Parts: sequence; structure tokens; C-alpha cells
Amino acid sequence: MDHVTPSDYPSAELRSLDTLWFQVGGTVCNLACSHCFISCSPTNHTHEFMTLKQVETHLEDAVALGVKDYYFTGGEPFLNPEMEDILAATLRVGPATVLTNGLLLDSERCQRLGALAGSTEYSLDLRISIDGYSAEANDPIRGEGTFERILTGATRAAAAGLNPVMTVTEVHRDNVTSEGRQRFFETLRDRGIERPRLKILPVFQIGAETERSGAYESWQQLAKDDVPEDRWDHLQCSTSRMATDQGVWVCPILVNEPQGRMGQRLADTLDSFPLSHQACWTCHVHGVSCRT
Repeated sequence: MDHVTPSDYPSAELRSLDTLWFQVGGTVCNLACSHCFISCSPTNHTHEFMTLKQVETHLEDAVALGVKDYYFTGGEPFLNPEMEDILAATLRVGPATVLTNGLLLDSERCQRLGALAGSTEYSLDLRISIDGYSAEANDPIRGEGTFERILTGATRAAAAGLNPVMTVTEVHRDNVTSEGRQRFFETLRDRGIERPRLKILPVFQIGAETERSGAYESWQQLAKDDVPEDRWDHLQCSTSRMATDQGVWVCPILVNEPQGRMGQRLADTLDSFPLSHQACWTCHVHGVSCRT
């Protein structure tokens, strides 16, 4: 086989650094979802929690570079004992969105988050993951009883004035049909979420998903000549980066991939990035944006 180098693939230029992600929960999670593209679990310590000090350092860099909004993911962000302090620091400089499984959204936390959102000029958004519009669809992916627990967390958030975005993946056909969406919206309205919000994401065939449904086929790979008219502006790596406890990665998808690490600080990561990973193919074909 011929030796393959980054120059054999197209590269995405960083057009503007609009969004900064934080792997604030590391790869530690209170669930072990069977489709998780970075195989998060209670025992996965590939990435650890980020500290408030680490986040503040990146926030300072981000403000200087003109970042417009901030996203927090993991793992489960609310396992991080400094998470609410981290959000308070972030909301002093820009809007924040937290991607959570919803299981740690007890009433007291939701009330604190609602009060925090009401005290700042910037928005605080919650995105709550669920993997099916029923317990029968969701629980085999996320764990027994999680469907009800997730909806309970979402209901508490809504009651505190935080209208959450429910995020599902395309693991079930029903998740992408208009009929399925409408049934789910009715379920959410019945729970008191009057203005349901929904985001649908494709499945990435890496991490735990390779055990569930298999890895990428060889043809699912971008080639050097695969450059669309708008170049790569539709990819999130053209406008964002991902900070972790170990430096800055190109995007939220590749944080388990050593080649995804671009540097220690944001200023080290402003160059273009070779789209050599097969997950880049998914982003391109599906027009994936992890943003809300």
C-alpha cells in the first residue's frame, strides 16, 4: 500500500474562530451509551475534568481572538464539581450552551441555573441528549430507565425558565420522520415543555458505535479532489476549536484521536486541518454542526 500523508487529503481552513468548545467533563460520564463516538463511561479517563483555572485561561485567549460563543460537553459536564462556577465565568464574556444527558438536572440545580441565566446579558442554553422518542427506543442505547429520567430533567429545566433543546441521533428511523417528531413534541408538551426544540445528529462510526453497528467502510473517506464550491465552510472545523485538559483539538468529534490535537493554546491552532479522518466524511456528507 502507498504511504499516505496529510497532503493526500483536502484541508479545511479556519475561516474565523467563532465558537470554542470545552471538553469540560472529560470522557467521564455517568452513562455508557452504546453509540458514544468517544466511548465515554464512568471509567474512561482518557480526558479528565477541566478546572475552572484552565477554562479561564482559554476564555481569556478566546476573547482576544474574537470568539462569539461557548459550548460545554464531555462526558457529562455536570459531573464536574466546578461546572456552575465555570458557567458563571463564561457568561461574563459570552453565551454558553451545555450538552448534558439530563440525569443530574435536579430541581435545585435547575433553579440555580435559571437564576444564573437571569443575571447575565448572555444566553444560557441546555442541550439534553435522548436517543429515541420512547423508552423502548432510547433505553437499549442509554440504559434502563433513562428515558423517564431524561424527560424529568428536561421538565425541571423548563420549569426553571430554561427551555432545553432535545438532541437525538439517527440510530432509529423514527427519529428522522416528521411523524416521529410530532409524537415526541406532543410527549414534551404533555410534560410541560410548551415550546419543544429538537436537534437531530448523524451517528459517527467510531468509539463505542463500532461495536454496535460496525466501523466505516473504506469508501467512506474524503479524497484530495473532494472540494465543494464553498470549500469547507459548512464544516464546524472552519469556525471552531475544542479545548480539553490536555490542549486544544480541532473539533468535538476527534478528541480521542491523537492527530486531532493541534496545540496547547488557541493561538497554536489557527492553521488549516487535513480532513483525513473518516469522521470528516460524515461531517461533510451530512453537513454536521454540533452547534445548536
